[in-house]
Amino acid sequence: MTIRSTRFAYVLLFVTPAFLGSNMLAARWVAGDVPPVALAFWRWTLTFLLLLPFVARDLFQHRNDLKCEWGGLLVLGALGMGICGAPVYIAAETTTATNIGLIYSVSPIVVALLSWMFWGELLSLRQIIGVALCFAGVLAVVLRGDPAVLMKLAFTVGDLWALFAMLGWALYSVLLKRNRSVLPVTARLAVIALGGDLVMLPFLAAETVLIGPPPLTARALGVIVFVALVPGLFSYLAYSRLVAQLGPSRTSLLLYLMPLYTALLAWLLLGERLRLYHLIGGVLILPGLFLATRATAAAPARAEPRGTAPSSLSGNRGSG
Repeated sequence: MTIRSTRFAYVLLFVTPAFLGSNMLAARWVAGDVPPVALAFWRWTLTFLLLLPFVARDLFQHRNDLKCEWGGLLVLGALGMGICGAPVYIAAETTTATNIGLIYSVSPIVVALLSWMFWGELLSLRQIIGVALCFAGVLAVVLRGDPAVLMKLAFTVGDLWALFAMLGWALYSVLLKRNRSVLPVTARLAVIALGGDLVMLPFLAAETVLIGPPPLTARALGVIVFVALVPGLFSYLAYSRLVAQLGPSRTSLLLYLMPLYTALLAWLLLGERLRLYHLIGGVLILPGLFLATRATAAAPARAEPRGTAPSSLSGNRGSG
């Protein structure tokens, strides 16, 4: 990885959480108004249609590779677009953004555990310290600087949906890196989005029968376009590039920034006040990210597990 690509990766590391976090804001904004599966399905349908003119040639050239990779791409679509899509929107109907943020903040730890259990990736002492600082910073924000708040948190069925989505995201992050692909990053995202739509089709049909189709209002259509572009197309392209260059464990650390970004967006868009605990959280999270990511970057390259090809770091190769 060149110095220039490394710097760009770290810029993305701090920008991508804002894109991802906007999905939760959108989920809370339209909770109960737009059916959750329909919102997830049309989000990724629009993303696929936007990408198609740019990736059609690559898909045609790699049509034989698609025949070999379709199973893994379908699994990624089910995890990254299905499980990480509709369940978040379902969760937002019965739980708070605070609870979702707390649940999602565990994701980097789950990613690290999965990488250790199945691929033997170990964390150095500096990385462990960095992860601990990040998690402490998240808790400072989520608990608003008062540990007693932890005892007052009430969990609902929505929290179980958020936990389900978080586990799907952790698996998606790991498999995105481990499932080797010769497809370019953008083309691979388009196929994964299509795979997610295919997996969601039966659930969409059931939801339409039970609840009805989404309303054809300017608000509903605007939200679909927004989630397709910002937390959809932009964030997943950035995340795919980061996983390819930094690996799933380090990339997943960006989720620690989401509570801070949510607070900043709420201040800018909703007029909510910034508190001292937001500053404390930032003071803990930012150096934690530096330690956790710098340690791996400085470490020598480890051999890939048997049967796995060496990771490609080229921007023109697959994202994992």
